[in-house]
Amino acid sequence: MEDTFNKIVALCKRRGFVYPGSEIYGGLANTYDYGPRGVELLRNIKNRWWDHFVTRREDMYGLDTNILMNPKVWEASGHTASFSDVVVDCRNCQFRTRADHLIEDYLDKNNPDEIDFGSYQTKRLSEEKVKTLIKTHKVEGYSEEELDEIINALNIPCTICSGNEGNKWTPTRKFNLLFETHIGIVSEEKSLAYLRGEIAQGMFVNFKNVLDTISPKLPFGLAQSGAAFRNEVTMGKFTFRTLQFNLAEFEYFFNPENMKWEELFEKWKEEMWKWTTDILQLKTENLRWRPHTDEERSHYSTRTEDVEYKFPFGFKELYGLAYRTDFDLKNHREKSGVDLRYTDPQTGNKFIPHVIEPTFGMDRTFLAVLFNSYHEDETNGKKRVVISLPTYLAPYKAAVFPLVANKPEITSKARNVFELLKKNVATVWDDRGNIGKRYFAQDEIGTPNCITVDYQTLEDDTVTVRDRDSMKQERVVIEKLPTFIQNKSSTT
Repeated sequence: MEDTFNKIVALCKRRGFVYPGSEIYGGLANTYDYGPRGVELLRNIKNRWWDHFVTRREDMYGLDTNILMNPKVWEASGHTASFSDVVVDCRNCQFRTRADHLIEDYLDKNNPDEIDFGSYQTKRLSEEKVKTLIKTHKVEGYSEEELDEIINALNIPCTICSGNEGNKWTPTRKFNLLFETHIGIVSEEKSLAYLRGEIAQGMFVNFKNVLDTISPKLPFGLAQSGAAFRNEVTMGKFTFRTLQFNLAEFEYFFNPENMKWEELFEKWKEEMWKWTTDILQLKTENLRWRPHTDEERSHYSTRTEDVEYKFPFGFKELYGLAYRTDFDLKNHREKSGVDLRYTDPQTGNKFIPHVIEPTFGMDRTFLAVLFNSYHEDETNGKKRVVISLPTYLAPYKAAVFPLVANKPEITSKARNVFELLKKNVATVWDDRGNIGKRYFAQDEIGTPNCITVDYQTLEDDTVTVRDRDSMKQERVVIEKLPTFIQNKSSTT
């Protein structure tokens, strides 16, 4: 699995999907830039999400709120006080890492059955917590003291210098994840602002604006997709966890008096599963739901579950679903002094709606789709790397080749075919090297249809269309080509 991970990371750079951030200056840790192919794949995922969850639904409304907000928003939401991670430093090499990641990665790489249970004779950890830890490998919600005891009990070595003689780790400590910035030309306390750590708060603070302008009826959702920022210490798992990342989520508001949150929660679980398996076509054997324990669940949530995907580095969170009750609207009403209650149009009753929140990591979706689609096979004794993306997610739906690049009549005809297709679907031109190399290069970036203009084209106005997955070829009349490619793109 580690080999597959390294191959995909290398492919992303080689084929223009993802580049290391600021690479010509030595890079900047945990930042990445999407290249020409990557930005198309990511945009297709985002557009498909928006179409599925917003455009096609009558009860969903879109927003695009600002990255910068009044700092009081983050005070009211609890982010300035409790939005933090626990870190440790190696005393030997000064490597800094999140304590929970250090422990979880160690447990993932070691057989829990071989861990000496007696080593857990600690002051704070109960036997029940120890058994849960060994079973789940999860430590979210554990106290700093408990994390210290686990690290010491397991004698976890540093992943950089491998030092584990005695206590090589500093005591755990918290640091806030919000990125600070300043508004104005003078940096001072009153100019302090934050880059948003999540995109949900923009929807909560605009709740009254939406009520006043479009008068939606409960239940309804507010949705948006955009960048968020967290000053995290990461373990270098490519684009899985970065300082800047793309989220898509919605807050689904409802009246708890006439709608059971448990039933609504299950409904959205089904919808999220449908998106993951039917639309993205991720393999079900690599997916699972995992409920959060009481210790790890966020302070605003009564129930949280994650959709986890089996990445090469283990099952990790892909999406989250949380029942946030009325926590956010109630706090913003109290702190702002603005009435954020909903008025029932039939009874006139005023109340604070409750919220179910599905959250989707778009960068993680991008990564999961690549892992899910990557495979290698052999044809005519040659190894072929294929990214079998669903056609509607592929960066390009078709590639157009002239059979030879030195025959003006063929290249001119191929250019006409290219211009015809480009009006309807994302199409790329490729005249480098021989046909076999072009096919394999397009397979590597997931292009589902390769179209060759050859000598027969000059005679009967047909072209060869070669399918990425089956490698079967068929002749198609140029006039019918746009419809042929569009039909394939919309169904698979």
